[in-house]
Amino acid sequence: MTNNQATNESGLVITRTFDAPRELVFKVWTEAEHLKHWWGPAGLELEVLKLDVKPGGIFHFGMTAPDGNKMYGKFVYYEIAAPEKLVFTNSFADAEGNTIQPPFSDEFPTEIMNTLTLSEQDGKTTVTLQGGPHNANETQHAFFKAMHESMQQGFGGTFKQLEDYLAAQQA
Repeated sequence: MTNNQATNESGLVITRTFDAPRELVFKVWTEAEHLKHWWGPAGLELEVLKLDVKPGGIFHFGMTAPDGNKMYGKFVYYEIAAPEKLVFTNSFADAEGNTIQPPFSDEFPTEIMNTLTLSEQDGKTTVTLQGGPHNANETQHAFFKAMHESMQQGFGGTFKQLEDYLAAQQA
């Protein structure tokens, strides 16, 4: 996996190249039996509560920490162009799937709009994730920008899990 991270005015951009075909990478981003094995922070157990990958559909999930603490998140899909693109918002949620304010700060945006693109060359897939505040105020935009380094580290761990999972799927 190669690793490029950059930021721009509109948000965070993370690019990774995986040693896997694009169809497989898209599949593990869009099927519950795959997502539960790699999505989210390392050390948390993921439970897929609902997954409906279509415009207007949602991915609602629970994450349980080793100490038993549980939190929820969700994606709302806006555009699906298999196997090359997903556009979705992500947010924290309650157990019923309602969007909630992030538990760690009122200054972090409630929703992040993401565009995930996948391109393949020579059997390797480059994933680019671009994300930025959605329906956010100036304070939330500034807080999001200040969190870029932390978010890059978090996604680094998640994408390492994805890399390992893709390798296992092809073994």
